[in-house]
Amino acid sequence: MRRSPRMSLGSRSAVLLATAVGLLPVSVTSGRAESGALVCAAPAALAQLNKTLPHVAERIVHGGPLTVVAIGSSSTAGFGASSATASYPSRLEAALNAKLPGIQITVLNRGVNGEEISGMLARLDRSVIVERPDLVLWQFGTNAVLHAEKVASDAALIAEGIKRLKATGADVVLIDPQFAPKVIAEPDAKPIDEMISAAATQGKVALFRRFAVMRYWHNVEHIPFEAFLDPDSLHMNDWGYDCMARLLANAIVRASTDTRPTAHAPISGAARGER
Repeated sequence: MRRSPRMSLGSRSAVLLATAVGLLPVSVTSGRAESGALVCAAPAALAQLNKTLPHVAERIVHGGPLTVVAIGSSSTAGFGASSATASYPSRLEAALNAKLPGIQITVLNRGVNGEEISGMLARLDRSVIVERPDLVLWQFGTNAVLHAEKVASDAALIAEGIKRLKATGADVVLIDPQFAPKVIAEPDAKPIDEMISAAATQGKVALFRRFAVMRYWHNVEHIPFEAFLDPDSLHMNDWGYDCMARLLANAIVRASTDTRPTAHAPISGAARGER
């Protein structure tokens, strides 16, 4: 039953936050359950968004519908997944609909294999803005690392993209590169990851720290790369995409139903898995 439209944003948000299941655990003790199965988890300090999503929150208050567009390269398109339905956008749509029953949520996959930031910017109007999204998830950076793109020029392109997306009224979440052997072997991996974080801060948009979450899986929980990556040692596999989607769904729900300002909580380098 739809709640009265007179219910305040805070009241509606409190109800949704209380009923949304599986919000991020603050920490986990092991990457594997007693059965030996992998456990999808990460510290909230790594996986929560550092910004609220006010437009998404408003759509939720009014009962939807909610349109999400995911733009990016191969890890958005779903390279490495066993099927299109195993890509992170598809798994995210399922997770969000489960967490927010009664609200029609559509996640559109606009990923293109091998694309760099300039290519995404060139098709932003026809691939993203035309859909009139409430939320845009923008994944990039991996190809810039692999192709040794200039950090300064990419930063300018990202700033332009954020400006154009925000002008539509949509909320924006940036998603940084994956923590994978072929990425971390490149000297530009850390500078580009830091550049994306800075771009999110300067553009006043949220950041989903995929790199940090995956580093935590491997370096802290000791989950082997082959458990969450494709055999190419670069792209995610079905488990990796699904876990990313579930953590991202948790983060989106929290940032949209608890509208108090948030920030990434301090966490030690050892807990992050930094070496």
